[in-house]
Amino acid sequence: MTPYSTLKEEAWKANLQIPERKLALYTWGNVSAFDKDKGVFAIKPSGIPYDELTIDDMVVLDLEGRVVEGKRNPSSDTPTHLELYKKFEGIGGITHTHSTYATSWAQAARSIPVFGTTHADHSAGTIICTPFIKKEEVERDYEKETGILIIKTFLDPAALGLKHAALKPDENPMVLAAGHGPFTWGKTADKSVYNSAVLEEIAKMAWISLSLNPQMNTLPDYILQKHYNRKHGKNAYYGQQRN
Repeated sequence: MTPYSTLKEEAWKANLQIPERKLALYTWGNVSAFDKDKGVFAIKPSGIPYDELTIDDMVVLDLEGRVVEGKRNPSSDTPTHLELYKKFEGIGGITHTHSTYATSWAQAARSIPVFGTTHADHSAGTIICTPFIKKEEVERDYEKETGILIIKTFLDPAALGLKHAALKPDENPMVLAAGHGPFTWGKTADKSVYNSAVLEEIAKMAWISLSLNPQMNTLPDYILQKHYNRKHGKNAYYGQQRN
């Protein structure tokens, strides 16, 4: 046992959900788990197949990107995770996959509008697609700049020339990186995978809906607000009440 054993186990279990939920093939995708008190996160190592993955393979890093435990090379997407942990308050896990439908929307560089209540139950609005990352950003530090681009898309969209208002990461726990794929987050690593699975279903439903009715309208805002708030609002009443 080490001070990071529990964190590494959380990350390991979450990563194993990627193939279980059919969110990626082979070694595609990665999940990290963050311990805010210790200032470290555990993440999948680069290029290790899920059926070979062990708890000891997990790599623990601090928020300066220094490996504090582990013998493997961490995921190539590690700098993206690191940037999000530094700027998005309250998140304890991040998932990145190349799931088919969500990635298709990302490759098309299209945000996913709210077409139905399934979407509204899990996100307070449109699932935003970032702009394409710039050539000089790729050359400077691709994975770090991907994280910075996601952060700006949420917290300072005007700086990118985007027209949408700033977004709250806790109310919109999903994003599409243009040309790349989806990133999701949550209070735990497990919740981030849950949100990744939800995003894939939302993307699939949106794709099918548009194929049936290319001129369809988005869900009326009053229905969106009702569904989101009954599950996540101050007076939420979805699920079982706790005494």
